[in-house]
Amino acid sequence: MRIVLDTNVLVRAAANEQGLAGKLLQEIVSGPHVLVSSPYILSEVARVLNYARLQARWHWARQRSESSSAAWAMSRRLCLTTTPDRIVLADPDDDPVVQTAALGGVDVLCTRDAHLLDRAVVEYCAGQGIQVMNDIDLYHILTGRPKG
Repeated sequence: MRIVLDTNVLVRAAANEQGLAGKLLQEIVSGPHVLVSSPYILSEVARVLNYARLQARWHWARQRSESSSAAWAMSRRLCLTTTPDRIVLADPDDDPVVQTAALGGVDVLCTRDAHLLDRAVVEYCAGQGIQVMNDIDLYHILTGRPKG
């Protein structure tokens, strides 16, 4: 399965490798699945991981966020995006994420972002053969473990 993890999932994975998002990332990169990303998503992740308030909250240093970004960079397929079409009307900054999924030929766009879970975006993605789902649902699909 080809998968795009949105910034919010990747940041949560970096914050807690033993949490659900961290386990999901490990499941993807260690299995037969392909993590698809783009320079846009990677730069957004790096930017968020360097927020002082997040570093203080999670008690980590800048080098940890840089090493997390480097690890993802080595474990995924990179999709170069162009100027994206307007898909996510409520937040145009999310359009490159949708474009990454579409150009990357992914099966799943995994996110917790309400703008990307909006019905219009989900319908657009479905027309591209992409399922949009949260990390909980994707983790259960990939592992075959029941929710609960």
